Order: sequence, then structure tokens, then C-alpha cells
Amino acid sequence: MHIIDIIIFIVYMLLMLGVGFFFYKKNTSIEDYFVGGRSIGSFHIGLSVVATDVGGGFSIGLGGLGFTMGLSGSWMLFTGLIGAWLSAVFLIPKVSRLSNKISLFTFPQIFKAFYGNNTAMLAAIISIIGYIGFTSSQILAGAKLASATFDGFSFTQVLIAMGVLTVVYTAIGGLKAVIFTDTIQWIILMVGLLFIGVPVAYYKIGGYDVIVNTLPKEFLSFTNLSWQTAVNWAITIIPIWFVGMTLYQRIFACRSKREAQRAWFIAGLFEWPIMALLGVVLGMFSRVAMEQGMLSVGSEIDAELGLPLLLKNVLPIGVVGLLMSAYFSAIMSTADSCLMAASGNIVTDVIKRFFIVSDKATLRLSQITTLLAGMLAIYISLQMQNVLELMLLSYSFMVSGLFIPILGALFWDRSSATGAFSAMLGGGALTAFLIVMKIEMPFGLDPNFYGILSSVILFVVLSYVFPNKANHVKILI
Repeated sequence: MHIIDIIIFIVYMLLMLGVGFFFYKKNTSIEDYFVGGRSIGSFHIGLSVVATDVGGGFSIGLGGLGFTMGLSGSWMLFTGLIGAWLSAVFLIPKVSRLSNKISLFTFPQIFKAFYGNNTAMLAAIISIIGYIGFTSSQILAGAKLASATFDGFSFTQVLIAMGVLTVVYTAIGGLKAVIFTDTIQWIILMVGLLFIGVPVAYYKIGGYDVIVNTLPKEFLSFTNLSWQTAVNWAITIIPIWFVGMTLYQRIFACRSKREAQRAWFIAGLFEWPIMALLGVVLGMFSRVAMEQGMLSVGSEIDAELGLPLLLKNVLPIGVVGLLMSAYFSAIMSTADSCLMAASGNIVTDVIKRFFIVSDKATLRLSQITTLLAGMLAIYISLQMQNVLELMLLSYSFMVSGLFIPILGALFWDRSSATGAFSAMLGGGALTAFLIVMKIEMPFGLDPNFYGILSSVILFVVLSYVFPNKANHVKILI
């Protein structure tokens, strides 16, 4: 990486940290820190949602899919569009109305309103575990990107440096800093990739004829995937739009229900086709570049490193630094959101259940908790190698435990606290067990499918057997 690119990168990172310090001074209450004062518009929220959901992790992961399977890898984010639009139509109206009544800060508080304290505590624990794992995947993505870009540093050194930078930024910023930096970062990343990255890479690798003659034929098709893969992506990613703490925080941060719905429609379109195709196309270009010997690697390459290596080798001086900065910022935008979600769960749903803490003390406690959760996420990322695998594992754990109970709370009058608690415990535990034990599942479906299925069965049966309805019939709508 040229010295000019390094200078651009350092200046860019300092500016982003500066935004964090700016909002650090502005945060005067827990409402400012966690839900942005409930006053943010749809454009900023929409870009922040897609930046958080796609982020650097999916960006690097999508490049890996393009490298290994071509255009069909873009269908992974088509599930994001479906999830965003479904939640905009069915979820946001109910959640916004409920938040207006009881000023929600976290996702588990919805479970507390419907099912009581014990179920809310379990939901918080599941969310905390899932989001710390997801934060780890983003730090890992940043380390992969940096190790492929900066010469002379080991992967471990880069991972620790990236992790510390992300954690410090997160601890001081608050949600407003996250959302406004997301907007800047995402615009730069999209414009840079669409108008510089793709055209320059296309020209450097030789254009259409070279691409067609180098890649396997199926890479240029949208049908190069099995039905099992499509189902596994759908059951893992679509439900996250109904259980993601980071997404609920942004619903609570919107000025109104209409603003939130508009933001979710914007986010869906950015997920697919814009980001999906950009990611896989650049991954395909990196495969062509490798086959032509342009990437200066050995006979084997980590598929997820293909995209950053391509950008490093084909983009002009200055542009590399800017796009690498934007990629790092996208990673940071996801990591800081996930860390805030985890710390919000720990402070609001766990600590404050047992201790009375003032708003001022809660703000400082949240920052310290974010720092400690970030250190744990760095440790976990040191134990993993595949970004997409870690992301989907974290998704699966949350989805299989939380998806069915939240649907029951919002849409089924017969749902009960006993049914919800059992479904959360049974679904999440089964998925975790199947993943850890690496048990081969029937029909090639993801363990998450069987976790959700068990959650449905437990929820419905025990809600009928133990019809101890919580407050949801009175509270909702």
C-alpha cells in the first residue's frame, strides 16, 4: 500500500473517531446513547440499517461467495430485502405503537411487556451471546481486509489493532454517532465501488471476453446453487429482521412509524440488488485476477481475501486508501452497532433488573460494559477463521431462539409465557448443540431449520397446555 493511501486511511479513521468524540460530548442521557433521542429521519436510518446489516462482514463474505460460486451468491442478500420489507409491513407498526406507550430501549423489553421478567432475561442472554459473536465476525472481517492490504503486519497483530480501534470508537459514540457515520461511510463505499472499483477492476482484468473465458460457465448464472442453500440462507437471514436488537434500536430511534417503514424499504433496495451484485461481481473479478496471476499469491487463496487483494492491486494510488477506509468504516459501523446492542442488553435487561442505577451512572456503566464486551469479542475472533461462518452461526443461534416467541407475542393471542420460555430455550439450545457437535442434518438443511421447528412445536403445545397469558392482549394494539 502506497504511503499516500496510508495517510488517507489514517486521516479517515481519525475523522470517524472525531465524530464519535463529538457525540460523546452530546450524549447527556441513556436515551441519547441507545436510541438517538428518538428523533432521526428515514434517510439516515435507512443507510444505517443496511450498513449495519451488510457491513464489512457481508461485504467480505459476498466477495468470497462471488469468488467461489459467481452471481448466484447474490441471492444471499435477496433474503435481506425480503426480511426488510416483511418487517416494514408487519412488524414496525406494532412495535412503534408499543414503543410510544412504554418508551422501549431494547428488544428484550418487548418480551418483558408480553411475557414477564424471566422470559425477558432469557431473551437478553440469547441476544447478548449472539451479538458478541456477530461483533467478533466483524472484527475478523476487518483483520482479513487489513492483513491483505498492509504489508509487514501479522494477521493477529492487525486483528487486535482493529478490535481495539472499534471497541474504543463504540464505547464513546452512542447511537447518533453510529447512524451519522454510517451514512457518510456507506455513501463513500457505494460510490467508490460502483463508479471506481468495478469499472477499474473490469478494465484491469481484460473485460468481458476474459471474464467469460476464465470463469466456469455456472459462475455467470443465477441458478448455481442448491435448493438447500437457498432455504438455509432464507431461514437464517429473513428472521433476523424480526429479532435483531440493532434493528429494534433504530425503530425506536425513528421520529415516527412512517419514517421507520420508509427507512426499511430503502435498506431493502440497498441490500439487493445494489450491494449484493457489487459484492459478488467484485469477488468474481478477483477470481479472474487470481487465475491470471495478478494477485501475487500462491496456488491457494482464502476466497474472502480475493476482493481486498483485487482492490489493492488494481486501483490507483489514493483511491485504494479511500476505499479501504470505507470498508474499514463499514466494518466498524456493524461492529459498533452490535456492541451497543450487547451492552444495551447487559445494562438495561440484566444489571438494571437487579440494581437501581441513575441515568448518568447508567451512561457511564454502558460505556464500560461496551468496552468489556468488545474485549470478549476480540478474543472470540482470534479463535475463528471464516467471517461468513461466524456471522451465520451467530444469526442462527439468535433466530432459532427468538423468532417464534416474538411472532407469537405480536400476532397470536393464545401465546403464553411458558410456551415462549420453552421455545426460546429449546430452539436455541438445539441449534447450538447441532452446530457444536457438527451433526449432519437430514436433507442437507441447516441446524437452524430444526431449531426453529422445535421452537414452533414447543411454543404451540406448551401455550395450549399452560395458557398463562401475559399482558400482550391488553398491551397491544
